[in-house]
Amino acid sequence: MGTEVEQVTGVRRRGCSYAKNDFLPEESFKSWGNYVNALKQTPTRLVDRVLTRSADQAELEVKARSQNEMKKTLTWWDLIWFGMGAVIGAGIFVLTGLEAKEVAGPAVVISYVVSGVSALLSVFCYTEFAVEIPVAGGSFAYLRVELGDFMAFIAGGNILLEYVIGGAAVARSWTSYLATLCGKQPEDFRITAHSLAKDYNQLDPIAVGVCIAICIFAVLSTKGSSRLNYVASVVHLVVIVFIIVCGLIKADTKNYEPFAPFGPRGIFKASAVLFFAYVGFDAVSTMAEETKNPAKDIPIGLVGSMVITTTLYCLLAITLCLMQPFTSIDPDAPFSVAFKNVGWSWAQYVVAAGALKGMTSVLLVGAVGQARYLTHIARTHMMPPWFGIVDAKTGTPVNATVVMLSATAIIAFFTKLSILSDLLSISTLFIFMLVAVALLVRRYYVTGVTTNADRNKLITCIVLIIGSSIATAAYWGLSTKGWIGYCITVPIWLLATVGLRVFVPHAREPKLWGVPLVPWLPSASIAINIFLLGSIDKGSFFRFGIWTAFLLLYYFFFGLHASYDTAKEFDGQRKLQKLEEGEKGAGSAAAGES
Repeated sequence: MGTEVEQVTGVRRRGCSYAKNDFLPEESFKSWGNYVNALKQTPTRLVDRVLTRSADQAELEVKARSQNEMKKTLTWWDLIWFGMGAVIGAGIFVLTGLEAKEVAGPAVVISYVVSGVSALLSVFCYTEFAVEIPVAGGSFAYLRVELGDFMAFIAGGNILLEYVIGGAAVARSWTSYLATLCGKQPEDFRITAHSLAKDYNQLDPIAVGVCIAICIFAVLSTKGSSRLNYVASVVHLVVIVFIIVCGLIKADTKNYEPFAPFGPRGIFKASAVLFFAYVGFDAVSTMAEETKNPAKDIPIGLVGSMVITTTLYCLLAITLCLMQPFTSIDPDAPFSVAFKNVGWSWAQYVVAAGALKGMTSVLLVGAVGQARYLTHIARTHMMPPWFGIVDAKTGTPVNATVVMLSATAIIAFFTKLSILSDLLSISTLFIFMLVAVALLVRRYYVTGVTTNADRNKLITCIVLIIGSSIATAAYWGLSTKGWIGYCITVPIWLLATVGLRVFVPHAREPKLWGVPLVPWLPSASIAINIFLLGSIDKGSFFRFGIWTAFLLLYYFFFGLHASYDTAKEFDGQRKLQKLEEGEKGAGSAAAGES
């Protein structure tokens, strides 16, 4: 059966071409009159999109809008390496030194444990969705099913921001470690534009070149990208083992005194920033559509890669702080300079080479993941459907890949790393919190099954869990020495979770793989993600607010009307299909009787 384009023109178009209707083909944009009428209906349409939840099967069926299928070539082995490749990169090699020196001291290892536990809880929440809804949309698709179109779009926009900014941050770090490898300073490879504002005037052409090279690999083949990631990750792990073993040879336990010079507040503040080091694992969930056996491969791939990553992060943090006093750590290239300080200057080149390999993997997996997010968002027409086309030859979303990496390259060209890392953490924590909420809704609410009384209990419990978590985070931020507030907020969170467990019956059980300890695990994920959000600086929230405002403007003027028209057309097609199947069934029955 051909695609709609083939049926109309008789010609199969390649993904990189485009026609007028590829961007705004919906009824609301056929004429200015239609668009004005659509704008007048904005309140009604918004209510419809806020209250309407997608179905699992509907998310699977919209894959047809990409014209071609993605190729199922990945196993759990590929996913583990993708997971490690997505995560182990700029975070551990750049931010560890900065946070250890200025925020947490040697207790930075506890910061990694806290952020690692938060990431692991989120990983568990992702696994159930990825197995039950194996599509390229990742958390966007999961939120669309459980929390509705509007919330999914806000999250989806922040997911795209997360990937673009994360890729830009890693690309700039790539330049820094290349400079170390060449015995130069990062500024030697950057161009200073005095006419631009501070923090945006260090132009980085090498970061742009790296993005272009990664784009080519990501476009050509997912399996090919997997092989490149596998090779790069193996080399990277060898270097990490080298750092740990050789670094511990030069260890001095006296460097661990004092262990937590900045106290608990420093530990949790560092955890919020170091969450950047765990960003990227959700890219693995976007590969569910290309996985041979999602029920087996995705849980092993996601959980396995996160456990390995957290262990390595903690060992690296311990090693760094044992090699030298935390006050002597270099914030730009901590591991390279640490070896230089203990007399092993040659080792800094090994570290720099390993870091480059790791950051290459992060960029590659990020490119694969972000393109698949955009592809699925475009399938719903919240973004122009041109972005959702899958190339027939490569089996990859070429348009989405090129556009996303172009945006990454532009931001990497201008923007300083510290600005990028804080903004990235806030977007990621917000999304992970929403996925945990969506998992609770999935288990406890099914339309037509859950009674109104149980629905109201569920809403009350979730509001109390979120509200008490926000209150705990706010109290932590406002009160430097108080503890009375925690005696109120923590018991409320605990009682709300107990109430959900005892008084609200499950409406759905997982078919193939389920998250253990529901509601405790997702409730804890909500609490810790919100708590870490409370440790991020005001400037990042301001930038986050600007981006969210931009998303809302786009949604109200374009995305809302395009997705509304598409959803209504899709519902009409499904009803017509059921009617035709019913008529065929009736005809067959009549023929049998005669």
